[in-house]
Amino acid sequence: MSHVETSVQGHILDIQIRRSEKFNALSLEMYHDLCRALAELDSNPQLRVAVLHAEGKHFTAGVELDEWASHFGSGQGFPFQEGGVDIFGLTGPRRRKPVVQAVQGYCFTWGVEMMLNMEVRIAADDTQFAMLEVQRGLYPCGGATLRLPQQMGWANAQRYLLTGERWSAAEAYRLGLVQEVVPSGQQYDVAMKVAESIARAAPLAVEGVMKAVHFAVHHSESEAIEQMFTDLVPVMQSEDAAEGIQSFVERREAIFKGC
Repeated sequence: MSHVETSVQGHILDIQIRRSEKFNALSLEMYHDLCRALAELDSNPQLRVAVLHAEGKHFTAGVELDEWASHFGSGQGFPFQEGGVDIFGLTGPRRRKPVVQAVQGYCFTWGVEMMLNMEVRIAADDTQFAMLEVQRGLYPCGGATLRLPQQMGWANAQRYLLTGERWSAAEAYRLGLVQEVVPSGQQYDVAMKVAESIARAAPLAVEGVMKAVHFAVHHSESEAIEQMFTDLVPVMQSEDAAEGIQSFVERREAIFKGC
């Protein structure tokens, strides 16, 4: 039985983690299912954005450490399989399309690391974040050592990475890790509203933004600028760009088709 369930709502892929009886602890099976869900998002031309969320009181309490210990100790990292999309954006293919993540209750270890790789994050006001690895004899390997200092600030990240202490939703918002904090129970609805707004935008333009920002992270500013204008040409030649201009002239909302 899969603990990751997907459904399609218009142009939105709904991805729900369903293992609340185990506090949504990440198993090997769940990892592969999540990678396949993100591959579904990228490969289906009708899908423009995904909402990632979890059932129960908590997004996740962490990983099934007894399952993962041998992988972490092998030097091979996560057991990424061909045909998926890496949920941590480390070793496998990067997503071309955005994900909005909604979290609540415990959002520990891999939940934080997956969030750091997502585009928009909505947190319930009862969310508690933590990177607990140093309290279990290891250290984070899903991207937190790379991204948490970038997104939270160097010393803020070191405090939580080196101690395993928890931080609140309010603190996550203050530091820019989440974009909105809402009353518990409303995080999914707010995430869907954000996703709907993204889905109404021009798909080729959204994918262009995704490509440009990721390219800029790994290249110099001059290279990023040159690539940005190169990649803009086919977008400007698309039917959607023509529709965007026409809707501007006619003072109406644009209707984009993704071509």
